[in-house]
Amino acid sequence: MLRPHPRPSSRPMSGRPWLLAALGLGLGAALLGAPAGAADKADPKTGTTFKADKDMASVLDALAGLNPKPIETLTPEEARRQPTPADAVKAVLRMKGQETDPARLVPDVTAADRTVAGAAGPLPARVYTPKGAGPFPVIVYFHGGGWVIGSKEAYDGGARAMAGQAKAIVVSVDYRLAPEHKFPAQHDDALAAYRWVSEHAAELNGDPKRLALAGESAGGNLALSTAVAARTAGLTPPQAIVAVYPVVQLTDTNTPSYRDSANAKPLNKAMMGWFGQHVFASKEQMQDPRVDLLRADLSGLPPVALINAQIDPLRSDGDLLVEALKKANVSHKQQVFKGVTHEFYGMTPVVGNAKSAQGFAAKELRHAFERSLRTSDSKPTEAKLKE
Repeated sequence: MLRPHPRPSSRPMSGRPWLLAALGLGLGAALLGAPAGAADKADPKTGTTFKADKDMASVLDALAGLNPKPIETLTPEEARRQPTPADAVKAVLRMKGQETDPARLVPDVTAADRTVAGAAGPLPARVYTPKGAGPFPVIVYFHGGGWVIGSKEAYDGGARAMAGQAKAIVVSVDYRLAPEHKFPAQHDDALAAYRWVSEHAAELNGDPKRLALAGESAGGNLALSTAVAARTAGLTPPQAIVAVYPVVQLTDTNTPSYRDSANAKPLNKAMMGWFGQHVFASKEQMQDPRVDLLRADLSGLPPVALINAQIDPLRSDGDLLVEALKKANVSHKQQVFKGVTHEFYGMTPVVGNAKSAQGFAAKELRHAFERSLRTSDSKPTEAKLKE
């Protein structure tokens, strides 16, 4: 599923008391900050007091049936071999006797693997192209996984559906992962990949003037931070950003959602601490504005479509981001979907709310690309001036 990486140490992470203290984590960390009596009232499917809707519950049941081990107890190498929510979606489809081949589930999109330029060398990527003549808008897509696990394969569902619904080329990038490559390798790769796409969009049958950024979870953080970095670097600005339950900050783990979803499934508070241990070398790095977007200069960003899940420790990060975008006068729309968990976005074949979320994202992207065309058409070009 994942591209090869150098083998990390087989020993579980230990030490780094600064990080455990910063995240409020340690042994039994998932229980810290949980409301009194929450464990007694928790729904066994979600690990919280929230109930999953019928569709989401079927995926959670399927995931439990695959017997995943708690990520926070594993080495990165072991974690990368665990069953994923995408595997659970396929299990549900098989139980229903339905098709599991992504190419058949989204027949109006073709996919091809290639490499794009990263900050330290070529990166694997998957290019999704919708049917039609083009040139199409181009979206650079970053997968989730806490910058430690995850891949373009595991996050195929969201990227493939976005290509079809937004009628755009989507370039899903396998950036380098920690702990083999510590922060800021992931953010450096994201900017390098966006730069490459901005310079080579035409080769993909894309329109280099109609670009966007998108990502899920840690990838949502990359999408937002890359937009800021692209502005600073003077690159072609994206016309829109889609951030799906993004990591917005890591210094406050006592937010409402970190408390009410401390034991949530499939993402919990302890896992967030585990990711941090493997990605960052110091507490100060967690406060870097590329990671802590509340410290970033968000002014001048394009419209942001923000998607959050109710059953997710990162739900409140979405609310914090909304406030920061308001202060920066950035246009934005947020939708919070009830009854679903972190990772729901790519589950369209079996989760109704995923279809709704993808429809919302695609609509915002199409509107942004249409605005870009209208703006471009209204500006006198060199040819028009000669006439």
